[in-house]
Amino acid sequence: MFRRALLLGLMASAVLFAGCSNKKVNNPIADVNSKQPDKVLYDRAMDAMKHNKFDVARLSLQTLINTYPDSEYVARAKLAIGDSWYAEGGSAAMAQAESEYKDFITFFPNMTEASEAQMKIANIHYNEMEKADRDFTHAKRAEEEYRQLIMQFPDSPLVPEAKKKLLAVQEVLAEREFMIAHFYYLRETWPAAIARFQSLVDTYPLFSGADEALYEMGNCYERQADLLRKSKISEAAKAGLIKQYQDKAAAAYDQILTRYPEEDRVDDARKKLQAMGRPIPKATPEQIAQNKKEQESRGSLGSYSRLMLNFKKGPDVSQAATTGEPTLVDPKQASAPEIVRSATASVVSALNAATGAATTGTGTAPATNTEVPASSDATTPTEATTVSGSSGSAPAASAGANAEVIKKPAANETAIPELGNDLAPSSTSSGSAAPPLPPTQVNDAPKSTPPADGAAPSNDTSQQPAQAADTNTESSSKKKKKHHFPF
Repeated sequence: MFRRALLLGLMASAVLFAGCSNKKVNNPIADVNSKQPDKVLYDRAMDAMKHNKFDVARLSLQTLINTYPDSEYVARAKLAIGDSWYAEGGSAAMAQAESEYKDFITFFPNMTEASEAQMKIANIHYNEMEKADRDFTHAKRAEEEYRQLIMQFPDSPLVPEAKKKLLAVQEVLAEREFMIAHFYYLRETWPAAIARFQSLVDTYPLFSGADEALYEMGNCYERQADLLRKSKISEAAKAGLIKQYQDKAAAAYDQILTRYPEEDRVDDARKKLQAMGRPIPKATPEQIAQNKKEQESRGSLGSYSRLMLNFKKGPDVSQAATTGEPTLVDPKQASAPEIVRSATASVVSALNAATGAATTGTGTAPATNTEVPASSDATTPTEATTVSGSSGSAPAASAGANAEVIKKPAANETAIPELGNDLAPSSTSSGSAAPPLPPTQVNDAPKSTPPADGAAPSNDTSQQPAQAADTNTESSSKKKKKHHFPF
């Protein structure tokens, strides 16, 4: 009996122990396979992006950002949203990606991923860049974004790659500047061509055609000097400006021999200097080594690649140098109006000095009519200026490379027509200046006295005497003979 009771007790204890051991405990922290909800959302978004489900990925990432603003995955989620737009592609998606990347840089500027976001912004515009003779908006934006990366994140490991791509972008922008300058060069619009060439070589010294730009700029200065010699300006007035043009031409040729001693235009520049009677500079071994290194870093396209380039939107950047430092800050750009203004001021200063000497010697300043040579291009006329021979005031600045005379000067004034209209001052036989005629009414019918008998005045003007039109009041729209001068 006792044994039976003991056996039943042991069996009951076993059943009770088994029931307790089968009970499941729901503790997510104790389970090694459990995850935090923000991490779950992030992993789900990454898996969706792997399968190109970008909408699903962005929904999960946005839910993470809105629901768990203090999560450690918020920064990654913000960057991943930009990556989803970037991977999706298309113009609209790229615009959204750029916006998301800029927001990420604004909110998390000290994270290492900020430089990656900046690099992707620059790459967006780099991939959309067009050829040099087309829209340069994306090329300019790419240049700005790569510069921003290099200057804002100088310690980033992406800086070397950004510099190489920046050099490629600047090759395209420099080629565009050269094409514009060469157009002005062919049109013989010398100040505009000089301004473009000068800005090109100052801003992009690593351009593959920098030697050609310098050579054509030197030719521009020489042509200006030649045309100035043929002008009607007195020798004393134009001698200083001619020397200035020759010095600048020689400086352009010198720069070819010293900065680009291994380029194609070296022999031509040497011949130019010899013809001008100038000394021939020699490049240092360091300059020769630098130029050789730049040449070796340039690539080239094969026949098939050149053929396929005609069917592509992007430019050819094979000629871009991959060595050297790109320009991070643009220098001051040359201005064609400033070049014209400086040349005009030089001539006027010489004329005023000659006028002052004549006044001191004879007591009376002789009337002069001196023309400053201008460029042959008459497509962009601007206001001309007149300079008084007695007061010696400087001319007003012209707004462009060329100008038209819109005012006939008085006899005691010196005309500075930009296009040379051969306006001669009126003078008497004794040499003194004749006073200008008062303006007359040329468009209105002359007033007449009503008849004495009170009748209405007649509208017939055929019997009324015609008045001679004053040349000083003629319309400036009348076509005038234009001279082809270098300004």
